[in-house]
Amino acid sequence: MGRGRIEIKRIENTTSRQVTFCKRRNGLLKKAYELSVLCDAEVALIVFSSRGRLYEYSNNSSTRLRSCR
Repeated sequence: MGRGRIEIKRIENTTSRQVTFCKRRNGLLKKAYELSVLCDAEVALIVFSSRGRLYEYSNNSSTRLRSCR
């Protein structure tokens, strides 16, 4: 028996939304890392929070990510 589906909608509570963002961001960064290792792929990931903060990941240290702003 697996998990039930959740309804995808905006989380209205600011604190809950921030906690969910942090957890999902960390999971996404982990998935990007795993993809780069398992498939020997070059991966770059850019995420902007609702507060405008930039989070980035690149598996290749010579790849420089530039701000999109």
